[in-house]
Formats: sequence, structure tokens, C-alpha cells
Amino acid sequence: MSEIYFTKSERETEQLAYDFAKENKIKSGDIVALYGDLGAGKTAFTRGLVKYFSPSSRVTSPTFSLVNEYVNQYNKKILHFDMYRIKSHEDLLSVGFYDYLDDLTEKIIIIEWFDKIAGFFDENTVDIQIIKLNMDEREIIYADTRN
Repeated sequence: MSEIYFTKSERETEQLAYDFAKENKIKSGDIVALYGDLGAGKTAFTRGLVKYFSPSSRVTSPTFSLVNEYVNQYNKKILHFDMYRIKSHEDLLSVGFYDYLDDLTEKIIIIEWFDKIAGFFDENTVDIQIIKLNMDEREIIYADTRN
């Protein structure tokens, strides 16, 4: 099932992600696969999700650290990955990525640049494709591929 949305600002992109969480389109146990070019709005989308689940957290892109972890008041984790620099399955193994997938029921995993690891990954995901239409406008495609 795919749904298409349009946003006209970074703030609207964040709000859409917040609404997805509020409407239970994204919830604990989910792996969120983010697709989009540089500057498309993947981190803005992540900010909206994290704002719903962990309002006091400050979201930054984990480009150099690979993963940022946010915890909400119920001690549930949100793990935000940036796979831009990942080149191989061995890279995923060397950073311990698969260890983060243990016990998904108490966490949400958000993965920017999912296309870089899709071939090494067999989990069901919530796919979010963000297409930059112009400087401000985005087309956002939501696809639920969970079983």
C-alpha cells in the first residue's frame, strides 16, 4: 500500500512525520527506510518522528557517527542511522549494525540512505521516499512493506 503526500516546507515535512507517528503509521518495532537525495529532507522527516516519540531530544544527522540514539520517557529507544558511507556487508558487520536489530519491540530504527544497504537487509520496513521537487516542495511516498 502506497500513499503520496506533498509538503511545501521543511516544517511541513517534520509535521507529516509527526502525524505518521501520531496516527500509528510508524510505531515501536518498526524499521523506517528513508530514501532521497542529499538535501531531500530525510533528517527533517526524522526530526518529526523523534519529536513525537521523544519531544525533548535534539535530532542531528549521524553522518559521521553512523547512529544517534534517542530515548523517550518510557525508556524506548529510537535509533537513527545514516548509511551514506557504508559500502559493503562487511562495513555493516564491522560497525555492529545487526546487534541493533535485537528485540525490535522496544525501539524504532530509522535508516537514512537505506538504498545503500537494502541488498544486505531482509527485514520488513516502512519505506519513505522523499523527492525534492524544488527548493521547498517535497513529494513523500509512504509504503508499508511490513507483513
